[in-house]
Amino acid sequence: MIFYFSGTGNSKWVARQLAADTNQSLFFIPDELKQSRGYTLAHDEMIGFVFPIYSWGVPPIVLRFIAQLALDVASHHYIYFVATCGDETGMAPQQFRRAIARKGWECKAGFSITMPNNYVLLPGFDVDVVDVMEAKLVAAPTRLAEIISCLNNQFEGFDCVLGSWAVLKTRVVYPLFVKWGISPKKFFATDSCNGCKRCAKTCPVCNIVVESKPKWGSECTSCLACYHICPQRAIQYGGGTRNKGQYFHP
Repeated sequence: MIFYFSGTGNSKWVARQLAADTNQSLFFIPDELKQSRGYTLAHDEMIGFVFPIYSWGVPPIVLRFIAQLALDVASHHYIYFVATCGDETGMAPQQFRRAIARKGWECKAGFSITMPNNYVLLPGFDVDVVDVMEAKLVAAPTRLAEIISCLNNQFEGFDCVLGSWAVLKTRVVYPLFVKWGISPKKFFATDSCNGCKRCAKTCPVCNIVVESKPKWGSECTSCLACYHICPQRAIQYGGGTRNKGQYFHP
């Protein structure tokens, strides 16, 4: 089984490819959180987690799901993760492994795969230029094929691009991001909004209601799907996203 979270589609694409090529079932984490159910594992079942990197850490929604996940895991079960990232993961792999260890389980393998950037909320952050975005999308299937080969052979180890200053980024920047950077308060729609509701339909946690314009609830995960999917480029976040680009996995 594969549990995944995705906002703008990078991790969804990875999860779907993994499920198809390794014959695993897919479970969307926001939907599973609503059900709080248990799961039955086969003796040789692989347990995968696919998620994007959030500010050099694991998305809080994924950590919350792991904390409440009810699985009868034995030592022979193969637990792994695949993290999509714009460039690097920081210490997110270690963070994920600790979350798994707190359940009494062992994460056997982990991988990162570079995908186009989508974070635009802070100064200096924007989507990739077209050439870089296209190069990442072209390279992704080859990298994913390598990961699938490792999974099929039950590879044990971790192949992730941690990047520079990884400890500082995950231990200092990530907590600040979780505390101050995951909030719907600055989202708004300009007068370009035509009420098409694509933002509401795309929100993975159903946090948006559209009347004449979208309104955000309190369950935002800061995935930015609403911003990137808007065909009118009407959704903005304070004054920080004006004139920045959009990206949604094709």
